[in-house]
Amino acid sequence: MAGRGSLAAPLFWTSVVGGTAALWLGRPALVATGLAALLVLLRALDRPARFRRLVRRVARRHADTLALRQRQESFVDAYGNLVRDGWLREREYFVVRTVLPEIENRGFSDYAEERFDEMVEIVEAVAASVELPDETEAPDDGVGYEQFCADRLTEAGWRAHTTRASGDQGADIVAERDRVRLVVQCKRYGKPVGNAAVQEVAAAARYWSGDMAAVVTNAGFTPAARKLAAATGVHLLHHDELPDLHPVRQIRGGRAR
Repeated sequence: MAGRGSLAAPLFWTSVVGGTAALWLGRPALVATGLAALLVLLRALDRPARFRRLVRRVARRHADTLALRQRQESFVDAYGNLVRDGWLREREYFVVRTVLPEIENRGFSDYAEERFDEMVEIVEAVAASVELPDETEAPDDGVGYEQFCADRLTEAGWRAHTTRASGDQGADIVAERDRVRLVVQCKRYGKPVGNAAVQEVAAAARYWSGDMAAVVTNAGFTPAARKLAAATGVHLLHHDELPDLHPVRQIRGGRAR
């Protein structure tokens, strides 16, 4: 109904203005009115396609991140079932927070509700189109995974080293770059990481006088973990995001080392 209304108004006013002009200018104005009405009609008919192109363009700007989130927020449970609940929430969040403002600014606000599922499907397709690095390259054991993450940080310009197994106070890696200290906890999991890891690395950052804190995993994070991380300034990362992690002072440590 909204689409019909948005078409009826331009056609009506084109006819009114053109008809009035035709009374004064005759046949040329009548022909021009017909052409203008045809352009209005063609533009209206092309509107759904322009809408889909816009949504796809917005999603493609964030394609790599969406693909990582899809991988993080999907896992196989103990019964062999593929659980995608986290990814389903993530893609809807992306549509609401990132796509909707764009389409509303471009005159498609009437599509926000009636074509919401279509937007979600486009986001799903864009995320699936990205070819990510092979997940099997990350070691399965905890110690190996910690070294794997430390190596990635080193390649990105950090001076990174793993901590000893005992007495680390929740820190698996301590790294420094540009006088910024990063404290990391690594989780090689088969399910989303909970908020306990966020609590531990936040405490570890204070112990190690860290400026930044992060939990790195191959899996995703629970909603509770994301909420706590937002409140504490802890980064929640997939290991593929480590090469793009830049030093930023966020957390003030309480103990000098």
